[in-house]
Amino acid sequence: MTFELAPSAATSLSASSSSAGSVNQLARTLEPAEWAAAGIPLLRSPREVVSGLHARHRPDPATAVVAVLDHDERLTASASFARRANAAADGWEFRNALLAHLRRVIPHDLRRRTPVRTAILLYCRDGDERWTEEDGAWMWGLRDACTLHGLRCGAYITLTSGGWQVLGEGRGGRRPSSLSRPTALAEVSADHDPVPLRTGGGAADALRRTAAR
Repeated sequence: MTFELAPSAATSLSASSSSAGSVNQLARTLEPAEWAAAGIPLLRSPREVVSGLHARHRPDPATAVVAVLDHDERLTASASFARRANAAADGWEFRNALLAHLRRVIPHDLRRRTPVRTAILLYCRDGDERWTEEDGAWMWGLRDACTLHGLRCGAYITLTSGGWQVLGEGRGGRRPSSLSRPTALAEVSADHDPVPLRTGGGAADALRRTAAR
């Protein structure tokens, strides 16, 4: 006589939880078509914005730079941080990291009926300009962090060895790139720094002090 043992409840629960986690993680991402249909405001001068952030933060691959722009597209605050090594591309984790850094550099606008400031994200990574699942997770994270901080969700920009690319818009350029030498802040247009800028990260503060000398 042959007996078959049914899987234990613990095993079934573990498999179910793992499956649910995978499904939820896949849901925390945005496809390029979804992003394009979300009505993300276009940057008037993407090259100047990218060059300014590149000069301030000097991002290496796996570094995210989140920035807040006012209604005239002038930089109000920014922060940079490195993505945790070997961490899964999870929009929920990215959202939490972005929200934490936004809270450090700028007060929320949740009391306003409509957002007046826009948050954008520049992510420096390896690879080419084509969309990846990691990009989709960053997009989801940026959109959700903006909602929770009372900001308008703005552009998502990748910075690779081939240059920069505003995903969902088809606009980009060769410089700056993840390999190019940052331009000195003194050479960046003063239009992007109308008020004392709050930044996150000691490297950015040191860079500003050097440029001011």
